Amino acid sequence: MSANGDGGSAAAAAPPPPPLEWKFSQVFGERAAGEEVHEVDIISAIEFDKSGNYLATGDRGGRVVLFERTDLKNNIHRRDLERADCPISRHPEFRYKTEFQSHEPEFDYLKSLEIEEKINKIRWCQTANGALSLLSTNDKTIKLWKVQEKKVKKVSKMNLDPLHAQANGSSASPSVFLPNGGCSESPYTHARNDLSFHPGGIPSLQLPVVVSSQETSLVARCRRVYTHAHDYHINSISNNSDGETFISADDLRINLWNLEISNQSFNIVDMKPANMEDLTEVITSAEFHPSHCNILAYSSSKGSIRLIDLRQSALCDNHSQLFEEHETSRSFFTEIIASISDIKFSKDGRHILSRDYMTLKLWDINVNSGPVATFQVHEYLRPKLCDLYENDSIFDKFECCLSGDGLRVATGSYSNLFRVFGCVPGSEEATTLEASKNPMRRPTQNVARPPRPSSSATRAVRRGAETSGVDANGNSFDSTSKLLHLAWHPTENSIACAAANSLYIYYA
Repeated sequence: MSANGDGGSAAAAAPPPPPLEWKFSQVFGERAAGEEVHEVDIISAIEFDKSGNYLATGDRGGRVVLFERTDLKNNIHRRDLERADCPISRHPEFRYKTEFQSHEPEFDYLKSLEIEEKINKIRWCQTANGALSLLSTNDKTIKLWKVQEKKVKKVSKMNLDPLHAQANGSSASPSVFLPNGGCSESPYTHARNDLSFHPGGIPSLQLPVVVSSQETSLVARCRRVYTHAHDYHINSISNNSDGETFISADDLRINLWNLEISNQSFNIVDMKPANMEDLTEVITSAEFHPSHCNILAYSSSKGSIRLIDLRQSALCDNHSQLFEEHETSRSFFTEIIASISDIKFSKDGRHILSRDYMTLKLWDINVNSGPVATFQVHEYLRPKLCDLYENDSIFDKFECCLSGDGLRVATGSYSNLFRVFGCVPGSEEATTLEASKNPMRRPTQNVARPPRPSSSATRAVRRGAETSGVDANGNSFDSTSKLLHLAWHPTENSIACAAANSLYIYYA
């Protein structure tokens, strides 16, 4: 997707890229058949850093696990491949780096409320001095973590005089110095009167020789704790492009924080009515613009997206842009399935991708008359909405993501499936994959829908629709196995997704 109109028309004239062929790369935490999954091990957040060389996951047990890219160090340089005119097909490989306990279960005695340790979101911060920094949050508390490699220093030897050591009946092994300067099991624990003083000094004086070994230890330190700012559950955190601030959003408020100040935040959006009985919608997701530090977007349970400009006023109750699409046919479930569970800006900031229960929608921030494209994710579930409401599956919150080049979008579904759609005009790419070692499934049948009325300024492309009671591949869907969380590598066609406690990585 282009950031200007001329580029957009050129992209429209060019043929869409061919569909990607996805391949399995890695799995971490693979389960054996019939193996029981513990609740605390289920992955609840996934995030690549900006370079794509690090990947973080959070789980319901409050743990954060970090993975590091390893294949880049061993590969031939990219320029050499380009000079040789060789096709570049890189197989991404990650290795487990470290993990730490980010959050613990808490209890709010004032409200008699249990606070789960589950990690809701993870966001990487700008790195400094080779250290990795990231924000993690549960329902109430945000923490800033710094993960750094520390070289292990140890006492390698002592200049112990073996004659004096043997005379005292002790071994000549090095003594162990305690951190506060003390010495454990030293052969010189008592004052001695037979020390001979030589012009060169005291020959029996022990001096430790401290050297840095090649061993390194990863240390995770909590640098800041941002708390007591939300009455409702935090659903989003997002870093600002200025590298100094971030936002946190709950059902009714969005707060602006400075990374260096943990005891103060500024409320920039407040949707709480004077009378809670007048409440009609809540905030479901919020994200900063990738390059403009004054612009952010947030979505609501009514299916709308609001764009706000921090320069307009201190309290941004008035939005600068409103994006919403009104349904023509209404039912009991209309408002529930219209609720947006996740929004993401494209890398160039020109488009916003939103996910509601049934569809993915792509919005142009310069066109608020409607989405420029709509993708049916699991239309085949429409006849089952009653059952999904009864078992609460209709309230599942699926995430979405865009490729770094803006040519494709992806989101999860049930039966551990996820969908990848091409969003370039004219593209018919609509691929269904399964979180397993054999991801490729038969592509969904593309069903074109009639364009919206001519009064609309843009034309929505609807693809991937299914109408039967099963999914596009004829499989009966399983609402208990759901793929809620996934992330697209920022520069390559690689996707990381979570199926229960297993992390799968695919590439194309």
